[in-house]
Amino acid sequence: MIKYFDLFIDFDDTLYDTYGNAVISLRETFEAFQLEQWFPDPQVFYDAYWQANIDLWSRYSRGEITRDFLIVERFRRPLCVSEALRVKSEESASAFRDYCLQVSDKFLDCCANKPGVVDGAYELMDYLRSKGYRMHLCSNGFHEVQYKKLAACGLRDYFQTIILSEDAGANKPSPQFFDYALKLSGANRETTLMIGDNLQTDIIGARDAGFDTILFNRWGVEPSGIPTHTVTALSEIMGIL
Repeated sequence: MIKYFDLFIDFDDTLYDTYGNAVISLRETFEAFQLEQWFPDPQVFYDAYWQANIDLWSRYSRGEITRDFLIVERFRRPLCVSEALRVKSEESASAFRDYCLQVSDKFLDCCANKPGVVDGAYELMDYLRSKGYRMHLCSNGFHEVQYKKLAACGLRDYFQTIILSEDAGANKPSPQFFDYALKLSGANRETTLMIGDNLQTDIIGARDAGFDTILFNRWGVEPSGIPTHTVTALSEIMGIL
């Protein structure tokens, strides 16, 4: 059995409850901008947001779009579900882009200050630290937002290294990201394990870069034998490491 010394750990939706915190933040943003005047049924806006967000983050991880495009587009799309707002966007694209940025800034500010973590996150990190593992956060999240989230949830001090795609110049699942992570952390590929919830960016990316992996199968995907290990709760990782 391989003895691991270093752990590369994804942050969003692996430790930090990004989805749960975003649900709350989206509602706060909806209320702050009084979007009920355009969306009598808030769920129409919420559903459109999540559809756009999932698609855009997937494209961003593949390097197909820029951060700036993602930030605007993930609110432009759901807002334009409203016919009245779609007309406004067509009348003045520049002004509507500025409006989308205002909505995005409010949403990100709300998100960054939420403390919610996934069930078992603190217990797992305490356990891993007690076992002497060196832990390194590996994330595609935006630089200024991730540090605020880390402070809000109190997980910063568990990590020896914070490795972000904006600093790496490449997103997970790119091999360039993982090469950068090794260089920054001083870890060895053969004794490093990647833990994450995203089959494509975390697990397939790390596997293709030569790492063993643990998939935290939070979303019920079919892993098809791709991860080295699969768990459905963070507590199960303690039985592996």
